[in-house]
Order: sequence, then C-alpha cells, then structure tokens
Amino acid sequence: MSLPKIWFSSSSGFGRHMTELALQSGDIAIATLRSPAALADLASQYGPDKLLILRLDVSKPDEIRVAFAKAKEAFGRIDVVFNNAGSGLMSEVEGTPDDVARAMFEVNFWGAANVSQEAVRFFREINVPAGGRLLQVSSSGGVQGLPAIGYYCASKFAIEGLTEALADEIRPEWNIKVTLIELGGFMTNAGRSMVRSVPPPAYIDIERKIATARAYLTVNPRMPSDATKGAAAIYKMALTPDPPLRFVLGKDSLEKVKKKGENLIAAAEASAPFSEGLGLDLSVLSARR
Repeated sequence: MSLPKIWFSSSSGFGRHMTELALQSGDIAIATLRSPAALADLASQYGPDKLLILRLDVSKPDEIRVAFAKAKEAFGRIDVVFNNAGSGLMSEVEGTPDDVARAMFEVNFWGAANVSQEAVRFFREINVPAGGRLLQVSSSGGVQGLPAIGYYCASKFAIEGLTEALADEIRPEWNIKVTLIELGGFMTNAGRSMVRSVPPPAYIDIERKIATARAYLTVNPRMPSDATKGAAAIYKMALTPDPPLRFVLGKDSLEKVKKKGENLIAAAEASAPFSEGLGLDLSVLSARR
C-alpha cells in the first residue's frame, strides 16, 4: 500500500478544489491562503494529521520560507507543490496604472517564482529520498495574449518562460518533475475577485456605451469547464511516473494553444528566407584581427 502524498497549495479558487480532492483521496494537505478562516469547514472535518492550514501571502518571501519550514516541522516532507496563487486584472494596456500592474506581478510572477525556488530546494534538500512534483498553474493566456487582460497574460507569459528554464536547470538525479498547467476557463470565483480599472475614453464605443476590448467579459463570465473535474484530471496527471512539461486543460485552452502553435510555425516558415545569408564570415573576422 502506497503512502499518502503530501500536497502544498494555495487553497483559494482552483486550489480549494485540489485541496478537497487530495483530502478525499486519503492524502495530506498543507493549505495556504491569506485568510485561513475561509477553510474553517475543512478544519472541522480533518484533523491536524491530515490538514495543516497556514496563512501565506506569496508576495512576501519571508512568509513563503516560514510556510515551508512549518510544513517540514509538521510532516517532514512535501511530495507535490500546486503553485496556484494568483490574481486577475481587467484593464486595457494603455489604461493600466503601473502600481496596479506591479501589484499583480508581485503575486502572479514573483510570488510564483519564489514558491518555485523554495519548492525545488525543499524537494532536493529536505525530502528523503529526494524528489517531488512542482505543478505550475498558468493559463492559455500565458500562451496567447487576450484583450483587456494584457498585463495578466504578461504575468503568465513570464512565469511560463521562467518555468521552462527552471525545468532545464534541474539535474535528473534530484528526481524533481515540473509541469506547466495551462488552464482554460473554469468556473471559480476568479471573475468576481478580478481587479477592474476604468477604461480609457478612447476605448469606449460612444453609441453602444461599452468598452469594446472587454465586451466579451462580464462580472463573472460563465466558463466552459467544471473546476472539480479539472482538479481530478490534474490529480491523475500529477501522479503519473513521467508527467509532461506542459499540461493543457480545457477545450478552449486546447484550441488556443493549438492555434498559437500553428501560427508560430507559419511565422517561422514565412521568415525563413530573411535568415538566409546572415551567417558570419569567419575568414573576414580572422583578417580583422
């Protein structure tokens, strides 16, 4: 009989579904969030040997280190880090206040980056035997930029690039697997909690009285996918022997990622003739020396 896995995650939004599934599956959950009281219902169902609830604001590196230290003290190891803390921002690029965009990047990029570093260190230096799974929650918006959420997409593009580099830096003997999860639209409370800026006048259709770039978004738009079913798919993938670097989840995300891949290939092929003849003439360089 295999030992229960120990999961570390932010337990709001999609992370709440992952925490509940891990507990229902007999695993152990370290649930982190800014307001621990939000998990009072789970705390009443599961004892401290199954559920550890910690206050954590991922924009504060010291709190990240403390959370991992408390996880070590409680359970001695962590098997899976579901790195999903994040915030949304609806704002046209031209009308986004710098301080608002930077605050989102503190969570979506720097927070995720700092959790990733601590997770890799923990997997390598604390776990015996060494190893673990880092599940990096991204979005189809980290592959294809979308109107009215440009800075959100930029934060996800940034964490995608960092994660690709991190995955290549990890030595095979550490037994650490990294997966980028590119989520489509799932029904959570993300729409209600999204920060919204005032649209610049130039982006408002005077006749229809709407901000055209964000017309496809509503206060809490109905998303095409069920978060509970999505969590089950992620759980299954995370426990496979060789999880992929990229895990695209949701039909809408599949369509966006496929289309972006096709467009990139087409762009490379169309640009190829312009790269002909750009090689350095080494004989000329040698003569100059």
